[in-house]
Amino acid sequence: MKDFVRLDPSDNVVTATRALQAGHSVEDVTTTGLIPSGHKIATRAIRKGEQVRKYAQFIGLAHDDIAPGDHVHTHNLDFRSTEVAYEFGTDLRPVERAARPDTFLGYRRETGKVGTRNYIAIVTSVNCSATAARRIADAFGPEELAPYPNVDGVVAFVHGTGCGMAGSGDGFEALQRVMWGYARHPNHAGVLMVGLGCEMNQIDWLLEAYGLEQGPLFQVMNIQNVAGLQRTIDLGVEKVRAMLPLANEAQRVPCPASELTVALQCGGSDAWSGVTANPALGHACDLLAEQGGTGVLAETPEIYGAEHLLTRRAVSRDVGDKLVGLVRWWENYTARNLGSMDNNPSPGNKKGGLTTILEKSLGAAAKGGTSPLMGVYKYAEPVTARGFTFMDSPGYDPASVTGQIAGGCNMVVFTTGRGSAFGSKPAPTIKVATNTEMYMRMTDDMDVDAGEMLTGGVSLEEKGREIYELILRVASGESSKSEAQGLGDYEFVPWQIGAVM
Repeated sequence: MKDFVRLDPSDNVVTATRALQAGHSVEDVTTTGLIPSGHKIATRAIRKGEQVRKYAQFIGLAHDDIAPGDHVHTHNLDFRSTEVAYEFGTDLRPVERAARPDTFLGYRRETGKVGTRNYIAIVTSVNCSATAARRIADAFGPEELAPYPNVDGVVAFVHGTGCGMAGSGDGFEALQRVMWGYARHPNHAGVLMVGLGCEMNQIDWLLEAYGLEQGPLFQVMNIQNVAGLQRTIDLGVEKVRAMLPLANEAQRVPCPASELTVALQCGGSDAWSGVTANPALGHACDLLAEQGGTGVLAETPEIYGAEHLLTRRAVSRDVGDKLVGLVRWWENYTARNLGSMDNNPSPGNKKGGLTTILEKSLGAAAKGGTSPLMGVYKYAEPVTARGFTFMDSPGYDPASVTGQIAGGCNMVVFTTGRGSAFGSKPAPTIKVATNTEMYMRMTDDMDVDAGEMLTGGVSLEEKGREIYELILRVASGESSKSEAQGLGDYEFVPWQIGAVM
């Protein structure tokens, strides 16, 4: 492995693959100081105010004159909002359908959707019913579930909102979409919705708005009508106990890979995210698209500065305009809250070599592969298009994944460079390490080592194929590392938009 990686001939920086001391020769320059692993080195003189380029794209402006061999990072690189002329549909690469359909073993539901897991969900309408929901779920441990081997568990999805909010508008509608998405998710065999009774986010409104009908495997109740917390818990346990035999009747059957909808996520990113794990996941997304399946990219603040690359892949002007509209909304949203789009990257991202959101976004967008952008969706909106799609969400991983799962994702693939202990339910998470050092250090947490693309001569296509085949195996019931550790009970975080009143 070389001491550095050049991503494009037009770049004026390269990335160190290991810590380099002052005086080290890199291309035709000599380092002027310590360069940490994953950090950028100027390969020519860059004048104050001149563009710094990586991935053949603009990632910021030189704050001062930068000499050849200098360390390029937060001390001498400034963020500037993007100003681009968007192109639409100019980089469309038609997807050739695979000659042989791949399959996995899934749960085919009466709705026609296919699940990769078979849970019973306790979904809350408001924080006031969170304790009741957790205690109902806690009543069903390994001993109680042993007679029901086809049931993966009883899970409480609790959150911190549902009241003290406007009864209409973005925030209310997003929460209702999340509740509907989890209530009808194909990874749930049965659902019990639990409310308090007087909250703004009324369960009855949800039932009416989305046409949800109660039955043996879908029931609702609230604490005030049942007459207290303990009676609610007792009744809830009774209702779930009646669901278990019915849920256990579900059997895995062969299903086409086209029934997979995969959330494309990243967290704890580093400089290698955009070089190894994210492009490899992008290739896996392309393989899934060839099968007629769906990949869902999200985290709108983390494609900021790279959205112009996605609009070029938009299948129509309408799809591209929707994406640009989301970016403009986020610029306004951060401005009115006295923030900046460059609040992201995080301190950990910067320690790993990322400097501006523009640099981070260029790497993050690679998770979407190269196939056409077929649709753009609101947060937690049902994803109906096949192929590569985008969903609006914050960059905060739990909130983002919650929206993707509510939109129908039955699998999650999560790339990380700094290391993440993330997991999700009801859709299992596969974690992909960007570098081998972290993979070895956190081997109990990581499913795939994409660092082999740097250290082991493994190609992008080989690693992408490895991720894709693992998706099929985990969708068929193989446990991911995060599942084996029991993660996913506390990562349900609906995005709170608007005032808390």
